[in-house]
Amino acid sequence: MYRVGTGYDIHKLVLGRDLIIGGVKITHEMGLLGHSDADVLVHAIIDALLGALALRDIGTLFPDTDKKYKNADSVILLKKVYALVCEKGYEIVNIDSNIVAQRPKMMPYIPKMKTILCKALSVAEDDLSIKAKTKEELDAVGNELAIEAQAVVLLRKRG
Repeated sequence: MYRVGTGYDIHKLVLGRDLIIGGVKITHEMGLLGHSDADVLVHAIIDALLGALALRDIGTLFPDTDKKYKNADSVILLKKVYALVCEKGYEIVNIDSNIVAQRPKMMPYIPKMKTILCKALSVAEDDLSIKAKTKEELDAVGNELAIEAQAVVLLRKRG
């Protein structure tokens, strides 16, 4: 049996925060605003995994009203969600994702993101796609006010 899930996240860019995407600290004058580290890519992947299993969403599982998630490392949250996937008897077939940012350029950071996320999810690098897109200077992302990410995951029941 197979299950498909989609995930999406967007966070506002602000001064005074580190920019962390895909578990990687990216050199930039602004970072993403959020209760945790605001890692949009990891949050989109988490929501895709939870959606595939009909387990609601990241905000339900890790609410921003809970102080223990303040400035949380999203890769640690991803590992917790992956444990739920395994507990339910599923494995990841593949993940396809997009990071949408006008600036900074994401391509130089993608290999390190893949290494971190593949390790956290116990998948081969061939099973995780991370693409970088811009908004061609359109909307909030194109005007460098925010960064967004999307993810799709395919799960397979083990055995």
